[in-house]
Amino acid sequence: MTKHVHKTKSAKNRSFLKWAGGKYRLTDDINRLLPKKKKCLVEPFVGAGSVFLNSHYERYILADINPDLINLFNILKQDVECYIAALKPIFFHPDANTADYYYARRQEFNQSRDAFLRSVLFVYLNRFGFNGLCRYNANNEFNVPFGSHKTHYFPETEMRYFAQKAQSAVFICGDFQETFRLADEHSVIYCDPPYAPLQQDSNFTKYAGNDFSLEHQKALADLAHQTRLERNIPVVISNHDTQFTRKIYQTAKLKKIRVQRSISQKSERRLKVGELIAVFSPPARSSR
Repeated sequence: MTKHVHKTKSAKNRSFLKWAGGKYRLTDDINRLLPKKKKCLVEPFVGAGSVFLNSHYERYILADINPDLINLFNILKQDVECYIAALKPIFFHPDANTADYYYARRQEFNQSRDAFLRSVLFVYLNRFGFNGLCRYNANNEFNVPFGSHKTHYFPETEMRYFAQKAQSAVFICGDFQETFRLADEHSVIYCDPPYAPLQQDSNFTKYAGNDFSLEHQKALADLAHQTRLERNIPVVISNHDTQFTRKIYQTAKLKKIRVQRSISQKSERRLKVGELIAVFSPPARSSR
């Protein structure tokens, strides 16, 4: 039975996952640009779910191509108390914060086909691995190294809140083209794709183990433009502010912001970078 978690509408809600490129810091900026009159928020790249957790729609369609992530969300939605009870012994194991224990659990995760066990180990690996990275090798094995963190927080409250809010959400494993097709006239689509590289001559962005190339970036921008014109559905996309992204988003209204990036453990490399939020609004209807 899910315990009811009380949250005020003004409070910001953190995800229970650490997530490289997560949108917790940007949720206020993004919410100001999302249409409030729509009933459904569609996210083709849900990630850790920060925008979902900090928006207020009647329903949600949340997708990602990472089956481990979607499996985890569906299990939490179904029975968060059972999930928390299974995670605690692993999270609070005396050796949990050691490299040997971490790599043993990572191997167990990669060898297991049990959906519930993989969901439990996924959160352990996420919280004890390096800086919230989610990365797989060519054999589809999770390969994020041990994080060497001094302290660890068990996100019990955050998991319960996620499970409570998830009752109004549908979680789907699929790509962005599939997810766009699920939106209707009552929807707004928010996209947080793997970001285009700041240096365009090298693209190391990984999309749940697959390359999300510059061609994918352009295809997403073209689909957003087409969706707002042909289906009258607004689309909002966040990305790095580069010459390339400004070109592919040239039919959108652009908002520029500065964001602290913290993938590196070295503080001098945690620099503020320029980001864009592109808003593809449907054309104004004639008053005739």
